[in-house]
Amino acid sequence: MSANTFGKLFSVTTFGESHGPAIGCVVDGCPPGLALTPDDFRHDLARRATGKTRHTSARHEADEVEILSGVYEGLTTGTPIALLIRNTDQRSKDYAKIAEQFRPGHADYTYWQKYGIRDPRGGGRSSARETTMRVAAGVIAKKWLAQRYGVRVQGFMSQIGDITPAGYDLTVVEDNPFFWPHAAQVDALEAYMDALRKSGDSVGARVDVIADGLPPGWGEPIYGKLDGELAAALMSINAVKGVEIGDGFASVAQLGSEHRDHMAASGFASNHAGGILGGISTGQPLRCSTAFKPTSSLRLPVDSLDIHGDTVEVITTGRHDPCVGIRATPICEAMVALVLIDQALRHRAQCGDVGDITPRIPGHVGG
Repeated sequence: MSANTFGKLFSVTTFGESHGPAIGCVVDGCPPGLALTPDDFRHDLARRATGKTRHTSARHEADEVEILSGVYEGLTTGTPIALLIRNTDQRSKDYAKIAEQFRPGHADYTYWQKYGIRDPRGGGRSSARETTMRVAAGVIAKKWLAQRYGVRVQGFMSQIGDITPAGYDLTVVEDNPFFWPHAAQVDALEAYMDALRKSGDSVGARVDVIADGLPPGWGEPIYGKLDGELAAALMSINAVKGVEIGDGFASVAQLGSEHRDHMAASGFASNHAGGILGGISTGQPLRCSTAFKPTSSLRLPVDSLDIHGDTVEVITTGRHDPCVGIRATPICEAMVALVLIDQALRHRAQCGDVGDITPRIPGHVGG
């Protein structure tokens, strides 16, 4: 299978299957001298993990990171960093009945058509388990970006089903299992998810990510645009069906006089563009949104086909998320951070001698 590597100067290659012995990644191009230990990974991996609340899959993995290379005496050396996480809670028998069936909404049929063989255990390579290593690699990216440039990447869930936040307070996002920015709605979300899980159905979600502290100038026209690479990175996450930068599709209904972000010495008047113009960062907060489809693994029966072309009734058993978006926030954060560190290194390589250009407009609205 090709295309398991992304990034140019800061590249990440992931490997492993959902129910294999281990999953892992190789991070190449990390600058030397960054302090890194297994403890650095625990927080974000715990945020992504299943089995923490009743609203996610009951699968419970330890997700202990082993650093196999690229770190000496607690510091990165500039050589490839190999990370490994051993799978400890597989239940492959849950997938025995669907080994020869194509589950609607899954990658079963397309993997079968492409490779003529597939790993049915938990979806194999197409499982969300693979995103664990993206989050691990994102930890390295976020730490370097914060130390070198003061960049902070924070995500939150901005929609689940037809429910949207009644307000936005990002200080409460880490205090609830939904990464929801309005504390007063959490009880209602709990009840909503309990009813959904009882019904056996699933629902989609939307996750927003904001990155503060970017300097202007990151991004490469024409085929290395910052927004283009963000869109590709976020679309590569399992179950993603849409990505918006800034106002995204809402821009369709806006007038040009409304959408353009007026510039003044005190700052930009607005940020409809999401912090990117011409594929290059403006210095404003970067804003992007990712849409996740409803989980396709349902215990509700549905007709489908098997590998022999016969009609079969598919009922998916095992442990699954009623809404994959619930634990997608750290995944989206990681992908944004991985794009940003790669773009930062590429900008430094080509334009590191350009220096500060005047005038520099303050990034935040109104200065």
